Amino acid sequence: MKFTWNWLKDHLDTEAGMAEILDALPMLGLEVESIEDKGKELAAFTIARIVEANPHPNADSLRVCRVDTGDGEIEVVCGAPNARAGLVGVFAPVGSYVPGIDLTLTEAEIRGVTSRGMMCSEREMMLSDEHDGIIELDADAPVGQAFAPWAGLDDPMIEIAITPNRADCLGVRGIARDLAAAGFGTLKPLEAASITTRVASRVKWAIDLPAGQDHLVPRVSGRSFIGVNNASSPAWMQQRLTAVGQRPISALVDITNYIMIDLGRPLHAYDIDRIKGDTLTIRLAHNGEQMEALNEKTYTLDDTMLVIGDADGADDLAGIMGGQRSGITDDTTAMFLEMAVFDPISVATTGRKLNIHSDARYRFERGLDVTSPDWAMDYVSAMVMDICGGEASEIECAGPGADWERSIAFRPARVAELSGVEVDPGKQDDILTTLGFTITRDDADHWQVSPPPWRGDIDGAADLVEEVIRINGFDAIPELALPRLSVVGHPAVDASQKRPHSLRRLLAGRGMMEAVTFSFLDRKTAERFGGGAEAMQLVNPISTDLDTMRPTILPNLLSAISRNAARGEADAAMFEVGPVFPGDGPDDQRTVAAGVRHGTNAPRNWHGEPRGVDWADAKADALAVLAGLGVNTDSLQSMPEAPGWYHPGQSGALCQGRKVLAHFGALHPSVLDAFDLRGPAAAFEVVLDDVNLPKAKGPARPLVQLSAFQPVSRDFAFVLDAVVTAEQLLRAIRGAGKPLVSDASVFDVYAGKGIGDGRKSVAVSVTLQPVKATLRDEEIEAVSTAIIEAVAKHCGGELRG
Repeated sequence: MKFTWNWLKDHLDTEAGMAEILDALPMLGLEVESIEDKGKELAAFTIARIVEANPHPNADSLRVCRVDTGDGEIEVVCGAPNARAGLVGVFAPVGSYVPGIDLTLTEAEIRGVTSRGMMCSEREMMLSDEHDGIIELDADAPVGQAFAPWAGLDDPMIEIAITPNRADCLGVRGIARDLAAAGFGTLKPLEAASITTRVASRVKWAIDLPAGQDHLVPRVSGRSFIGVNNASSPAWMQQRLTAVGQRPISALVDITNYIMIDLGRPLHAYDIDRIKGDTLTIRLAHNGEQMEALNEKTYTLDDTMLVIGDADGADDLAGIMGGQRSGITDDTTAMFLEMAVFDPISVATTGRKLNIHSDARYRFERGLDVTSPDWAMDYVSAMVMDICGGEASEIECAGPGADWERSIAFRPARVAELSGVEVDPGKQDDILTTLGFTITRDDADHWQVSPPPWRGDIDGAADLVEEVIRINGFDAIPELALPRLSVVGHPAVDASQKRPHSLRRLLAGRGMMEAVTFSFLDRKTAERFGGGAEAMQLVNPISTDLDTMRPTILPNLLSAISRNAARGEADAAMFEVGPVFPGDGPDDQRTVAAGVRHGTNAPRNWHGEPRGVDWADAKADALAVLAGLGVNTDSLQSMPEAPGWYHPGQSGALCQGRKVLAHFGALHPSVLDAFDLRGPAAAFEVVLDDVNLPKAKGPARPLVQLSAFQPVSRDFAFVLDAVVTAEQLLRAIRGAGKPLVSDASVFDVYAGKGIGDGRKSVAVSVTLQPVKATLRDEEIEAVSTAIIEAVAKHCGGELRG
């Protein structure tokens, strides 16, 4: 919300300075975002007259001007095509800062002629984008006087942030009301004398809505103005509108824009002579009906959209934007002014469907003063007749009005109970009354408070407490330390909250880049990855290709890798720790750590060709994640089961008993084709919610058990059935050699001649680590025998001869 300092003072009678007001606004919940003071920025710029303009002796496009600054004559070199003798413009002396070109002027020699200042264009002063020539002022402009005050640019512009519930502060008057309640002056009354007339309006209202839809337009008023002169609006109005980012157009249009900012009350003006018939009908649009709006775009409507139309059809999107066909032009002499209240949800829904953002929509969808069509018409009418002349008709109204009156039970003691701030009941009364609330006392401790019609956000006693505390000042809330509930402070985050952070560091340490992607994707991709159910569709997606909650993170990572590959960033390795949504149940949102490696495992180098990534890389990543979560990875079982987006035979699952903790493997070729990826890719997914938190062991780490005795290594080669996995073999070996077996690993696999069909030879290195004494030969033989017997029993294997 933008306004100027003098504009605020039109509504607020205050002796407070601007700095004091700027400090007060944030304490009222109205955060100051920016201040623009053209008067301060352009303080050095003065009005000057060109006395003489001669061609530059060394440049055809330049002129050497003798400029009267009021303090004497100065020579200035100027390249503007309109520089001529007698022109009155704006002069910037040496040493002044020119904001439009980000330059501090110095005395300079230009093609052999010294220039001691600059005649400025509007763009150089950041007043507009106009730069075809220097500014031309009225011939009687006072030479030597400061330009900014003379041009009305010494009125600072203030921009504040408005929270969605404070629609009343989308007008300057609402901001003034808050400041008055906080003790920074008094709110000036609106001077709007009733206009007495017996002239009937040339335009009538009709409301044609289905039964039960009357809430869409509870109240509308209008008034005809005949014989108006739609010339330029007054300079003061143009200056204020320009200061807040509105482009002056014509007097009638500027008045509607001015009132929208002044009172927070959008209006719409029709050219009566361009209306077909004598009736404007508020109705729902017809399916397929089209309308050209004031932004010169044509919109196709449906039967949920509220419009205002005449005999020729719709020509106003109610509460959003008027139509081109009946809009005001420079030739307008008869105007019909519309002032209505429309349903906020209807306005917001239509605006969202048509993707129209307007100042009117912004205000209507947050809620207006529902009584304003009745009290504001005379105020606006007086301004129209004062600026444009003409004759006003009687007010034409329709609709019974909104049912806005309500009463809230309130106890003054509730303020201290909810906020801890003691505010005198008398001050509470003053605050609420100044804000427009009506108070009826049942007794001293029990009030009935009625909110004003412009505060539709007030629903209960807690809202009234907020109003009192807000106006009393958030800085008046005392600073109190929270009571200490224990001697030793508790950590701010628990183990489950630390997990994602530690995993991100772990995976980054494995050479992967973290990605942060949307939690949704397109439905077709979701279906390919096991999702896409109707319940997982977004009602209001931010994009048509982001309309479904993701069942897995992998497609988001694959999309990111594909985009990088298309831009020459090959061999990417990315991960993400985030939510997935396989179903719509209350427990179906899961937290997953997922990663994808694509291409080769390393860049090309002189040591040799790098290999392509495969399922083993993905399994190693998954095991590292599980180890980081405190899982004993030696106890995990690998199962050849994985979702359909993995390559069968090159993928699997890591299980703890019957619980699947992770999937890993090479990705299916069809998935790679869908994402236009060339070369191998491997992925993993670890469901963090399925991994139990490790038992708390206190802050101290366990003592490391180191052995002082020499380890012994033994190699075994077993002949096994081809279906026996290495994991089954190693589990049997470790179980048989407890507690001496500290490590067991496969170092060779052979299948072929001399082994037999359907058989394979697996060579295993076993390390025995004694902890009590050096192993004797008989102890080593006993362990070896136990290992051979365990392999024969559990794996059906025999020692290779």
